[in-house]
Amino acid sequence: MNFYPQKHNEIKYMVNIPNFSQVLQELISTPSISSTLESWDQGNLPIIEKLAAWFESLGFHIEIQSVPHARNKYNLLATLGSGTGGLLLAGHSDTVPYDENKWQTDPFKIQEKDNKFFGLGTCDMKGFFAFVLHACKQIERDKIKKPLYVLATADEETTMAGARFFADENKITPDVAIIGEPTNLVPVVMHKGHMSHRITVEGQSGHSSKPDYGVNAIEIMHGVIGALLELKQKLFSHYQNNAFDVAGPTLNLGAIQGGDNANRICGHCHLDIDMRALPGMTDAELILLLSEALKPVATKYPGRVTFDELHPSSPSFEQDAKDDFVVLAEKVSGHACCAVNYATEAPFIQHLGCKTIVMGPGSIAQAHQPNEYLALSEIDKTNKLLQTMIQHYCF
Repeated sequence: MNFYPQKHNEIKYMVNIPNFSQVLQELISTPSISSTLESWDQGNLPIIEKLAAWFESLGFHIEIQSVPHARNKYNLLATLGSGTGGLLLAGHSDTVPYDENKWQTDPFKIQEKDNKFFGLGTCDMKGFFAFVLHACKQIERDKIKKPLYVLATADEETTMAGARFFADENKITPDVAIIGEPTNLVPVVMHKGHMSHRITVEGQSGHSSKPDYGVNAIEIMHGVIGALLELKQKLFSHYQNNAFDVAGPTLNLGAIQGGDNANRICGHCHLDIDMRALPGMTDAELILLLSEALKPVATKYPGRVTFDELHPSSPSFEQDAKDDFVVLAEKVSGHACCAVNYATEAPFIQHLGCKTIVMGPGSIAQAHQPNEYLALSEIDKTNKLLQTMIQHYCF
């Protein structure tokens, strides 16, 4: 594994951990935006080192892992105790970009108002680490019998590079894992996958007054879009899982660009799409269906229609809803388990061989929104849940 320079692992951080709201303030005030646009993208080392200092002061062993093929991004693994099994509490250290004009407050400063903490990442999901620290301060750490792991990953909001790399390293073997994405503390045991592709049409530009001298890429794309809409309907008709509020796979036409002037034949057009598969559907299956849907247009215009992956795909996720781990999570949270349409790091964490659920404070409705907030009412409920899970699986 590649780690941040050894001297940082040798330092014994002697710090006093602030209270919950102060920890949250420090996390929110440390920007760690992930974006596919380099102008927005930021490294996350400052927040990783801040978390490392706090967890090391609680007696955790600290490892900071450089994430390859990423822009100055790191994972943190904090471990209390030794041996196999135990509990992993996982989350991502990054946030999405923000629209400053739509925020009523400074997104990097906590504002407490109307029994809520406002700030970028309060809900999705820096706030989870404040909860974990708060819970870990209260446990009798010298009596731990199985390891307690805390994982902070990089780039969840874009490529999930941190979770992918950590899973491939297969460094730990916890019994169970909780990913603290905002679910209103409802245990999530199933979600769809996500894959995105760019469909490219290469035409032949020319003067608009001589249509036969060119090949209009937009006209070909019209045929592509028709084929995709047919595939969209086919997917929804042939594949259903009623555990989801959107019961079928989805296909979204997300962005399109082509041409440069009204009086020129369009020589190039591309369309970006995403598809979200149900559990049980493979990437290979979806790609085959996409290829078959585009084949008639591609055959009609040889060499002009291609498609390529935009980003590495994220698999779908499913955990047995009848497992004792899920039953305990339901009992402690007071909520029945459910399925969601969005994607998380769960399939990568599950790759470690552990039973996995997604369950954390706050609402997904706040994620990626201006004036994101975390309700103060979440504090006691989340602390109780984390304490119970830590005691059950580590003591």
